[in-house]
Amino acid sequence: MKNNIEIKENERIDDLHRNGYLLIQNTKMFCFGIDAVLLSGFAQVKKGENVIDLGTGTGVIPILLEAKTKGNHFTGLEIQKESAEMAKRSVLLNGLQNKISIDQGDIKQALSIYGKSVFDVVTSNPPYMNYGGGLKNDFTPKAIARHEVLCNLEDIIYNASKLLKTGGRFYMVHKPHRLADIIVTMRCNHLEPKRIRFVHSYENKEPSLILIEGARNGKPMIKVESPLIIYQKDGSYTEEIHKIYYE
Repeated sequence: MKNNIEIKENERIDDLHRNGYLLIQNTKMFCFGIDAVLLSGFAQVKKGENVIDLGTGTGVIPILLEAKTKGNHFTGLEIQKESAEMAKRSVLLNGLQNKISIDQGDIKQALSIYGKSVFDVVTSNPPYMNYGGGLKNDFTPKAIARHEVLCNLEDIIYNASKLLKTGGRFYMVHKPHRLADIIVTMRCNHLEPKRIRFVHSYENKEPSLILIEGARNGKPMIKVESPLIIYQKDGSYTEEIHKIYYE
């Protein structure tokens, strides 16, 4: 028990290095990585805006966005019961129950859960990998988090567009090899790509991630930002990554 919040078997408490916030994670399940942290640094949330994170896992992105921005309220939607329950306990652990709500539910049902055009910002750190033959009947938490088992790219972008108000913004982290699919799917769903940033492990390496912003019914014009480099030559974080991670 910590502050009367139950910590279960195989769970640990991680320091998010923001406002003293902590996150409960299960070592036997999928734990958040640097991609979630980078998304929280890329997403822009203005004062008074309402945000939903699709496929929130253990709630790391809503908690980080609450720490980094002046948004009004943050919602996390997660289909896995265990992850959603863990996220709820992390919200309570940080005393954020008036700012963050965690709902268990299917992204494909998000429109029926929340209604149309109700959020200013939608974020998502979705499964990156297509559902392949080697994953048939694999519904473990790690498989669901990494592969398009329960939802795919089209499900996320379609529902993100429906949930957003006109002019609302969608932020996602994904893999570069899916970029063509992402842009085509966004445009088909009235999300105009506005900003793209490629993330490189090292300066001389190919990008390993992309960060993308789209605007609901936005005008065509996209800005490709300078590359984001994670590590210096000696393997330590670059100054920009250090600022994203730490206060």
